[in-house]
Amino acid sequence: MAEFLNTLDERTFTRYGENHVATDGLTSIDAFAAWMEARDLGDSGAALHSADLQAARTLRTSLRATLTAAASGDEVDDSARQLLAGFPLHLVPDSSSRLRITAASGVPGLDVIVEAVATNVAAGRWHRLKLCASVDCRWAFHDTSRSGGGRWCSMDICGNRHKTRAYRRRATS
Repeated sequence: MAEFLNTLDERTFTRYGENHVATDGLTSIDAFAAWMEARDLGDSGAALHSADLQAARTLRTSLRATLTAAASGDEVDDSARQLLAGFPLHLVPDSSSRLRITAASGVPGLDVIVEAVATNVAAGRWHRLKLCASVDCRWAFHDTSRSGGGRWCSMDICGNRHKTRAYRRRATS
């Protein structure tokens, strides 16, 4: 899931004198197809259309909005809720007579992502997926801290910069 969310790279910070340029990995149907193929998602023989690319962008936008709202303690706004409603879920029996969640977006690669999100929400693990708290980063990451209170994608980069800025503000006061 984090990989999908990070197809939108909003990082704009400078590190070791080099500016990181924000990029979008879902700029074209070919880019989307290459991303899915690299992760063995979807049917390699199926042709993707502009509606599939738009569905991927919509899903990514709504998931990022949901994570942003969760980080600030806000409720998910209606627009993100409506975007997510466009990805219906169903319960179907599997081979062992258990029920499993399946998605029916019409885009096989997205179905896998939607199913993973739904499964993580149902299992109570969704709160571990976060966006970096640094305003010039916003990289999606899986919080592996014991308490689940991680805020930065990397303590070496974003966490350190935040703490250094706070120290300098206190030192000049």
